[in-house]
Amino acid sequence: MDASAPAGPATGKTPRKAATASFMGSAVEYYDFFIFGSAAALIFPRVFFPDADAQASVMSLATFGFAYIARPVGAVILGHFGDRVGRQKVLMFTLLLMGGSTFLIGCLPDFSTIGWWAPVLLVLCRLMQGLSAAGEQAGASSMTLEHAPDNRRSFFTSWTLTGTQGGQILAALVFIPVVALPDDIKYGIGWRIPFWLSAVVVLVTYFIRRSLHETPTFTEAKERNEIVKLPVGVLLKDHWRDVLRVICCAFIAAVSTVYGTLAIKYGTEVGNVNADITLWLVVAGNVFALFTQPLFGRLADRIGRRPVFIYGAVSSAVIMPFYLLSMESGNTLLQFALSVAVFSFGYAAANAVWPSFYGEMFSARVRFSGLAIGTQLGFLMAGFAPSIVAAIGGLEPGGWAVTSIFTGVICAIAAVSALTARETAHVPTAELGLDLDRTAAPVRPATA
Repeated sequence: MDASAPAGPATGKTPRKAATASFMGSAVEYYDFFIFGSAAALIFPRVFFPDADAQASVMSLATFGFAYIARPVGAVILGHFGDRVGRQKVLMFTLLLMGGSTFLIGCLPDFSTIGWWAPVLLVLCRLMQGLSAAGEQAGASSMTLEHAPDNRRSFFTSWTLTGTQGGQILAALVFIPVVALPDDIKYGIGWRIPFWLSAVVVLVTYFIRRSLHETPTFTEAKERNEIVKLPVGVLLKDHWRDVLRVICCAFIAAVSTVYGTLAIKYGTEVGNVNADITLWLVVAGNVFALFTQPLFGRLADRIGRRPVFIYGAVSSAVIMPFYLLSMESGNTLLQFALSVAVFSFGYAAANAVWPSFYGEMFSARVRFSGLAIGTQLGFLMAGFAPSIVAAIGGLEPGGWAVTSIFTGVICAIAAVSALTARETAHVPTAELGLDLDRTAAPVRPATA
């Protein structure tokens, strides 16, 4: 077999195994990530910011955003090593870092014990979570894409983000009994249990992920001595337009944090919705997304990445105001219906497609870096969306309008940016990004 032949098997177990490993890894990583979001909305204002009075909620939600400060730094570091030493090794590191930092959060003393040092330590642990998350989705998406057959890349990579839905479902399910506990238990040891449980799921996923071998694309590049010494240099020289495009498209992730964090707080504070109901709303939306996201991924393999992504952005902007208004309606059935609509049949389309859509913009030599840096800079908007919107009145009566305008603007930016991208659905994996990678060797036709 010629080393320059397209990498990865067209059939067989490897693409499914890669998708499964990505699903499980993302589920664990984002279980850890999202239990922090649930706790920031419902627990941390009282545990870590009791002296902040009216600003406690804003400060607590801001700790959720601190991980997104660490993400760009982690993206540069982990992207470099992902393109230099391999996808699989970096993914093992991110898994252990996320699990360890989440376990430590459950061990932190509260404000009544050590005062303002408590939120300081909380932020430090949150920064470690951010460093980990910076490499997880980029690495998992790169690995799955490079293992997948050319005509099913979007379907297989959609399971990476479907794993994040699984993690959010698990996080919400774990927190539902926590919020139902008596206050002395809930704000004592109760909230810590979900963080400690991360050690169990990390251990299980560690054994699943370590059995997956490196991608053929990376292995063949290494054998041909085509690994670049400074991937970010090639990225910024040859692919800077696509990095900017990914940053703007990644603003769409703010829909997820508005939906999963800010809307919870709006429902409890303005709509007088029970906290456990708001968590069940998140569960419902994510459960349906487990089924719709692979379907959107399959659709993108047929009609292209751009139309599916743009549909997801536009539909999210249109449905979000109705979902937020339902929080004040007192109609639980309507709230569940709109929760499923905005997330599973709106945002899920863009969420399913972006791993292939963004990853296919870059050549294999800089794919990990391009995905990591582009998405994590764009995800800054997602990280601080809850605290930004809360600070400008999003948690006040009538705040649904402020939140809806914010969501509409970021969705418009993402959709317009996607319109400027090349359609890559039918480009062979071996040729992705090579038209822009001026320092890459030309692709030679495969020989028998």
